[in-house]
Amino acid sequence: MGEKTALALEKNKDQNKILVSELYQILAQIKLGGGKAKLEKIRSEGKMTARERVNYLLDDPSKSIEIGALAGYEMYEEEGGCPSGGVIVIMGYVSQKLCVIVANDASVKAGAWFPISAKKNLRAQEIALENKIPILYLVDSAGVFLPRQDEIFPDKEHFGRIFRNNAQMSSEGIVQIAAVMGSCVAGGAYLPIMSDEAIIVDKTASIFLAGSYLVKAAIGEEIDNQTLGGATTHSEISGITDYKAKDDKDALNRIKALMHKIGDQPKAGFNRTQAILPQYKEEDIYALLPTDKTVPYDTYEIINRLIDHDSMDEYKADYGKTIITGFARIDGWAVGIVANQRKMVQDQNGETQFGGVIYGDAADKSTRFIANCNQRKIPLVFLQDVTGFMVGSKAEHSGIIKDGAKMVNAMANSVVPKFTVIIGNSNGAGNYAMCGKAFDPRLIVAWPGSKIAVMGGNQAAKVLLQIEKSKLKKEGENIDPKKEKKLLEEIKSRYDNQTRAYYAAARLWTDAIIDPLETRKWISIGIEAANSSALDRKFNMGILQV
Repeated sequence: MGEKTALALEKNKDQNKILVSELYQILAQIKLGGGKAKLEKIRSEGKMTARERVNYLLDDPSKSIEIGALAGYEMYEEEGGCPSGGVIVIMGYVSQKLCVIVANDASVKAGAWFPISAKKNLRAQEIALENKIPILYLVDSAGVFLPRQDEIFPDKEHFGRIFRNNAQMSSEGIVQIAAVMGSCVAGGAYLPIMSDEAIIVDKTASIFLAGSYLVKAAIGEEIDNQTLGGATTHSEISGITDYKAKDDKDALNRIKALMHKIGDQPKAGFNRTQAILPQYKEEDIYALLPTDKTVPYDTYEIINRLIDHDSMDEYKADYGKTIITGFARIDGWAVGIVANQRKMVQDQNGETQFGGVIYGDAADKSTRFIANCNQRKIPLVFLQDVTGFMVGSKAEHSGIIKDGAKMVNAMANSVVPKFTVIIGNSNGAGNYAMCGKAFDPRLIVAWPGSKIAVMGGNQAAKVLLQIEKSKLKKEGENIDPKKEKKLLEEIKSRYDNQTRAYYAAARLWTDAIIDPLETRKWISIGIEAANSSALDRKFNMGILQV
């Protein structure tokens, strides 16, 4: 190893560790919810905090993953922020059953629903629906955040969709258990009642369409909230709830007991053997992955630190080399790997192909490989570091659009579960072909420092600069070189911010930003969830231009 290479590896390692450290610092702050004072206030009322409830419910918190922890990050700052979207979503084990837990965080605006809160709740339900696994609701919410009601109430993917999903999950036999552990008001009151079973905590929880103040204003009746809709009322008079709990722990213990008696469902039957650690240390990823997203590297080195030792059977290794395809194992699960090769390669004619670019031969190979995985019932794992499809006359004349369309078609129609890890760039149509968010990966995560955009920052900034210059010129303003440089820097800074992994995670374009060392865990839990239900569709690619 040359001195220059050793220095580059050490630099990568230091920079990636800094990125991971920053991630953990941000997550630690987010986990404080509305702040220490508000958490203490909740405890002083005899209640557990949202995260305490979730951790008590889980068999082992270390064997769980958190969906959307960064939802709402750096958003709604004029309202004081909305850490984690005001709701915690965890996939983990309760009484040895893998399930989704949704817990309102009352320390954040009393658990009020912001637009991102609704989106996150819908994502949690989507995961339960796709995998047919139980979903548990720990309800403690003041309802819709009224100043933003127009962004959360009436549209298809807004608040009402949650109740539609409640009904559909019930019809499909997906277990839903709700524990009302605080406020549950207005439209939100339907969620626990549309669940299979509802638990309510005595004295600290209540359910009603309108609280005592609104009741007095509307019809003149004077009544306190507990008499109106407390645990005794709904357990003994209305019959709305099924169990009355004396406190939070009693309610959570009731959920555990109910989960313990749930029977097994038919499995998908994905292949799993004894897990084996990767051949090389996973920590090496920090050194091997450049933080400069324009620098090439060998993707095989990354793959060898994610898959079980000696488990790779590469498919068409000498053809379409800008995408690596192969059968392997991750934590014992059989998977099909589709990964962008980021170093320069030679095609079958000896011509150089750029790393991270999808060429026609690579797209053609990937189409066949995806079909094979569906034929053999093998889940797909996409490792994204893609700058897009090849452009230019040679690529166009050879049918790059047709080859790309075939790959997108195969990936979109895949019936085996798909998992996407964005390890570097995720640009343009490459994002689509490599199973971006629009193509329903069961889970999609990003590594710190990754970027998601229609094109790279430098190219986009130059295009946007030309548009801005043209506009200013029409307005009669001259642009000298100094002003042009400043304008370019401003445009690039704004664009670069929108391509950050955190910007995407805040808007739930990804489920999480994760430490690369957590990748195997996420994929393994994801496949186990997907294995919880039998595959009910056949793979069919439809009509193709061949």
